[in-house]
Amino acid sequence: MPLVLLDKRDGIATVRLNRPEARNSLNPALLDELEAAIRDASTDPTVKVVVIAGDEKAFSAGADLKAVIALFDVWPRYVDFLHRLHDVFCLIEEAPVPTIAKVRGFALAGGLELILCCDLTIASDNAKIGDQHANYGLIAGAGGIPRLVRRIGLQRALDIFYTGRWLTGQEAADCGIVLRSVPDDKLDEEVHKLAREIASKSRTGLRYMKRAARAGMDLTLEGALAAEQAALIEYFSSSPDPKRGLQAFITKQTPNFDD
Repeated sequence: MPLVLLDKRDGIATVRLNRPEARNSLNPALLDELEAAIRDASTDPTVKVVVIAGDEKAFSAGADLKAVIALFDVWPRYVDFLHRLHDVFCLIEEAPVPTIAKVRGFALAGGLELILCCDLTIASDNAKIGDQHANYGLIAGAGGIPRLVRRIGLQRALDIFYTGRWLTGQEAADCGIVLRSVPDDKLDEEVHKLAREIASKSRTGLRYMKRAARAGMDLTLEGALAAEQAALIEYFSSSPDPKRGLQAFITKQTPNFDD
């Protein structure tokens, strides 16, 4: 049985974690398939947005602790697993297309870290989101600490890390971990609506926009402004889409981007 399912249609690629018996926990085999699916979707010119999802009960409960404990006996293999998590999560974060996490059920520890690699997150109101490493004498190690601090600020992030508590989808939206939460029966509709809206845009334009936004997070304002301008100049000089968009605006039509 595949551990990750990939479906592509109408410009939207859905990457679904498929270990329901283990609450979609992350082990080396799943990471291999997740990497392959993200690379496939990212390099397919027909894909304009990637949705990462779990199942009805869990987005992901984090790293597979049974696998992690076994790796402790051979320390270099455990370090390799950490590096693997880092590489796959960075691949998602740096994907050239927008990414959306659709969160239903548990998104804990490594599941939260996976959320933080995505550009946007929509959660079910009754999702269970948090980092419980501290409850077991552990700490996050797949990018969760710096990414959460950058997303919601130091004090709020440390509150979540120190206490190990779970947040509902609504609480996660209130503090900025997720974009918004919706009733569980509306989640699929809400995510699909957002993905369809994004998929109507220029794939190339979205790629340059994402590049400028992410680059600017690690730069001074002056550097971020320069990165934005460089992205705009490169985009406008290399793609027909800006001219298409301007022409559509002038003629009061909806632009059609087929890149």
